[in-house]
Amino acid sequence: MKDMPAAEAVIPPQPRDYHGFNWAGFGTLYTREVRRFWKVGMQTLAAPVVTALLYMMVFVVAVQGAAPPIHGTPFAVFVAPGLIMMQILNNAFANSSSSLLQAKFNGLVGDFMTPPLTPLEQVLAFALGAATRGVVVGAVTFAAILPFAALPIAHLWAVLYFGIGAALILGMLGIMAGLWAEKFDHMAVVTNFIIMPMTFLSGTFYLVDRLPEPFRTASHYNPFFYLIDGFRYGFIGHAEGSLIAGVGVTAGLVIAFACLCLWMFETGYKLKT
Repeated sequence: MKDMPAAEAVIPPQPRDYHGFNWAGFGTLYTREVRRFWKVGMQTLAAPVVTALLYMMVFVVAVQGAAPPIHGTPFAVFVAPGLIMMQILNNAFANSSSSLLQAKFNGLVGDFMTPPLTPLEQVLAFALGAATRGVVVGAVTFAAILPFAALPIAHLWAVLYFGIGAALILGMLGIMAGLWAEKFDHMAVVTNFIIMPMTFLSGTFYLVDRLPEPFRTASHYNPFFYLIDGFRYGFIGHAEGSLIAGVGVTAGLVIAFACLCLWMFETGYKLKT
């Protein structure tokens, strides 16, 4: 038998080298996040609208005639922006947190950890996917509420700034909660004891100036108060708190949460062993 010829050296395939931002990978992960909630539209889009309309019925129809106008604004018009913002906050948080927690439980973390995606690209994809859901739900809720409250738009920039800013903030908070949580009970703790109380105690359905001390002062340390107050200012043209402080708090939270999310992905926090 003849000796077999020496096998040529096998060179493993080299990973693709993306110069700069990996737009293809980022777009794929972002599209995945959007399709996740779009596929179950009855749950992610229709259900929040029904919830908002029920709140309108309880807080507007039930107290009709008993609640005087607030700063010259009818109660229905006053409470409607708060309901829209509440849906933006809850849905943006739910999208990113559930996506990461389900990936951890189903063993699918490798789907977004092994592709050539940098921490920045991952954070942007998850955060923008969550923000997209929040903004879409907010827009649908706005359209559903219009027959019950003719909302004017006094300052469009404030509506867009605080609406998109709130969606990004809660989307990144959902990323941090999804990476931290090890079971669904942990996520329920964040939702029930942090997100929901901060939302309801931020002037969604009332003027915080009417609260007794020390609750009035404490409300001004709630970042959700500035998000809802600034968003409402965009519609009715009146703000309870400092608008400049609201703009600064929103920008500061976006930057701070983005840095925390980047750190968690860079270190593989509860993703890598």
